[in-house]
Amino acid sequence: MFTPRYARITERLSADGSDVWAVHDRALEMQRNGDDVILLSVGDPDFRTPEPIIDNAVSHLRVGRTHYSPSLGEIKLRRAVADLETRTSPYPCNADEVAIFPGATSAIYATLSCLLDPGDEIVVPEPMYVGYVPIFQGLDLKVRTVPLEVQNGFSLDVSAVKATISDKTRVLFINTPGNPTGAIIPAADIRELANYCRERNIWLVCDEVYSMFCYEGKHVSARASAESLENIVMIDGLSKSHAMSGWRIGWVVAPPTLILRLGSYAGATLFGSPQFIQDASAFALENDQQYVREMRDEYRKRRDYVLDKLGKVKNIRCSRPHAGMFVMCDVSATGLDGKAFAEQLLTEQAVSVIPGDAFGPSAANFVRLGLAQNHSVLKRACKRIRVFCAAI
Repeated sequence: MFTPRYARITERLSADGSDVWAVHDRALEMQRNGDDVILLSVGDPDFRTPEPIIDNAVSHLRVGRTHYSPSLGEIKLRRAVADLETRTSPYPCNADEVAIFPGATSAIYATLSCLLDPGDEIVVPEPMYVGYVPIFQGLDLKVRTVPLEVQNGFSLDVSAVKATISDKTRVLFINTPGNPTGAIIPAADIRELANYCRERNIWLVCDEVYSMFCYEGKHVSARASAESLENIVMIDGLSKSHAMSGWRIGWVVAPPTLILRLGSYAGATLFGSPQFIQDASAFALENDQQYVREMRDEYRKRRDYVLDKLGKVKNIRCSRPHAGMFVMCDVSATGLDGKAFAEQLLTEQAVSVIPGDAFGPSAANFVRLGLAQNHSVLKRACKRIRVFCAAI
């Protein structure tokens, strides 16, 4: 009789993470059963991809751009990303410093696969994006976390990061603007960390997928902040900024020696992204100022509305995000932690939010509210949350 055996990575990737999405999954089930559920638990933009981008993709489909593409990506898109980085940092960027991947998650997985071996140590601030956890588990990394300063708008304490880094640390992984916090790491702090990591022979990897959605303050990339680019790796993409989550386009900007290794990795695992999607993505980066600005302005209005309405609810306190598409709310004054609050809010008022402990223990008393709903939906959601808190 055949007895199937599987690689250990499959066990790590399937490690129980059901609590992370339990509320969201139950909300979807309620919605399928006909309940009037308001979903504030996901970060998928509710905007349509701008029509000019769609038209560009269709035009390239019609002329036959449907074949294999280079493992590192189409040169036109790589140049478009390089031009973006050249405009936004003091250092010129060339296409040989850019690798294209089907989404930022794929880019992160590939990058860490090329930088770390199983058992290697990575340092990451938390609360952190829930999608990092399965990547770290899949690669069998030793993770050391640094709590952000919750009472100070989830700011990063550079001294605490340095104290967490050990002689075994190979990568410092940061996220700015942050998910779920919306916090922006100042350029001076990134520069200090970049120098410290370079002195310790450590890579600084920075996830910057919300770089185009800053409301107060300005996003300054790791590339623009660092004094040297030897150990700097940046990851970004179009999912959020251009409402292109389903198009799956992300990229890595890094030293050419790492890019070559990423090309070998992509060639063995992904074999490139579709040509017509890369063509449309290059067009998006070259013609994006108006619609990115319009979406950013709308998210800002939504953020301000939610903060105003929930700011009048006595037993919750919302942190003001400076970027991104989420609001973190401290619900400890209700007598509930984030998990209990989210579960009861869904049961009693049919509003789904993500419990804060999904992002790390320092956020256990928080819930994350998404802004990927229009004004009328957010208005109904805030009313339901207010009624729920009043009942508590």
